[in-house]
Amino acid sequence: MTDEGPLLERAKGYEPEALAELYDRYAPKMYTYIYRRVGNAGLAEDLTSELFLRVLRSIRGEQAWRASFSAWLYRIAHNLVVDHYRRLPPEPEQPLVASLPGGGGDPVAVAEGAAEGERLRAAIRRLTPEQQEVLALRYGEGLGAAEAGRIMDRSTGAVEALQHRALASLRRILRGEEL
Repeated sequence: MTDEGPLLERAKGYEPEALAELYDRYAPKMYTYIYRRVGNAGLAEDLTSELFLRVLRSIRGEQAWRASFSAWLYRIAHNLVVDHYRRLPPEPEQPLVASLPGGGGDPVAVAEGAAEGERLRAAIRRLTPEQQEVLALRYGEGLGAAEAGRIMDRSTGAVEALQHRALASLRRILRGEEL
């Protein structure tokens, strides 16, 4: 186990302090990962809460992590995001005005930035779930290929190949070419 091994063992024994420490240590990172995938703060909070409820249920059912606790958390978070999108019908397009932040700055630059950001998010949504995940882990979370591979249960080479294909597909989508 890692340097957090004793903490994880205490958490398996349902020690409130250990569970609280794990939550404090991992909740911000998991929230950020989920938020980058769903783009909605309230939803990200709900899914992060559900993530830690599942962790507790898994510990209670003795179905907890096998090797890397962090990789296990990312896997659960990924599954929650995928399940969320499977349950919901696609959202209708929102008018540009609804997405503009208030306040200073050049309104044209703000509008162009918001439109470009939405264009990128829409293109990413057209990728496969695995391609979306590898981009979120590598670029959103800043993880290396080896750590992303542990989370995705793939080899480092497979992660790098998947990332390459994801970026190539993203380029084609953004250029207006069909997949």
